[in-house]
Amino acid sequence: MTPPGRAGGRTGLGTRLVAAQALVVLTGAATAWLVAGVIGPPLFDEHLARAARAEPGQELLHAEAAFRSATVISLAVALLAATAAALAVSLSVTRRVRRSLRTVSEAASTVADGRYTARVHTAGLGAEFDALALSFNRMADRLDSVEATRRRLLADLGHEMRTPVATLDAYLEAFEDGVRDLDADTVAMLRTQTRRLGRLAHDISAVSRAEEHQVPLAARRVPAQELVRSAVAAGAARFADRGVTLTAHIGAGVPEVEVDPDRLGQVLGNLLDNALRHTPGGGRVTVSADRRGAGVELAVSDTGEGIAPEHLEHVLERFYRVDSARDREHGGSGVGLAICRALVEEHGGRITVHSDGKGAGTTVSVWLPVPGRRTAPAASG
Repeated sequence: MTPPGRAGGRTGLGTRLVAAQALVVLTGAATAWLVAGVIGPPLFDEHLARAARAEPGQELLHAEAAFRSATVISLAVALLAATAAALAVSLSVTRRVRRSLRTVSEAASTVADGRYTARVHTAGLGAEFDALALSFNRMADRLDSVEATRRRLLADLGHEMRTPVATLDAYLEAFEDGVRDLDADTVAMLRTQTRRLGRLAHDISAVSRAEEHQVPLAARRVPAQELVRSAVAAGAARFADRGVTLTAHIGAGVPEVEVDPDRLGQVLGNLLDNALRHTPGGGRVTVSADRRGAGVELAVSDTGEGIAPEHLEHVLERFYRVDSARDREHGGSGVGLAICRALVEEHGGRITVHSDGKGAGTTVSVWLPVPGRRTAPAASG
């Protein structure tokens, strides 16, 4: 049996049904030919023998009777054979189709009940059923991923809100008991916690709008090097304060891109913030622009912590953290890359993350089409 979710280059169901009908016709024709060849000659011989003994003028009647008998017997047997073949083919196809549809129905019911591990095996009924199985399995994979993200989102939200809410509650209780005064330090602490809650609410709203395509774009043609230089200039002071070198690299012949410069500035700003958060002092971050295929690739590369292979396919998901404890200490909410992905895809591009592992640094690449081209290249590596 073919593995689940794998559609090969099989013949379509329509072609198979036509072949089945052709088989029925050929069965009937072969049977008629066989019967006519086996039964017809003896009948003619018998009737010719009778004609030889018959009265004058009866020869033609015997010849006609021989022809009718051979034809009727041949057609009757051929019809019975064709009917039997048609019933056998219909029962076989119907049984296999019913079995496949029952499998899909049971898997769909399992998924509807919230168990997203159900998968459908290809049934060998043709390319259409293989494509159905592949699509169903992709849907189940996506739902499973969404459910995992939802659980992680709720867990992260609960954790993020628990600390500031507990802090605020403790201070309020202290005020009520008269053991603490509302001095400047206390006010600063309360404002820190409320800002943390406000930032969390803002991040949730931002990633939801971006993923639901509710972010308006004011696209215009912009030189790619302008985007890179603006991002480097905006982040220069922060990088200098942390002792991290920030440089720009512009490849030869990089064309213009049609983008909203503010939104792309937001993307590059998020990528630079993320790179700075994970690059220690003395490290280096490079923002580059190069021509790639029918578009432009903007990349932010750092010499920081790197990402383990098992995390690479998840880092673009919202609220996903490679090291949740460390990111909370540094103020990250885990939605920056998810916002970047949504904004880049809104521009018709794609974003990929590459790292050779822990300690090997990370490169986040943004591919954008040149004006008039909207097809992203296949993901590499």
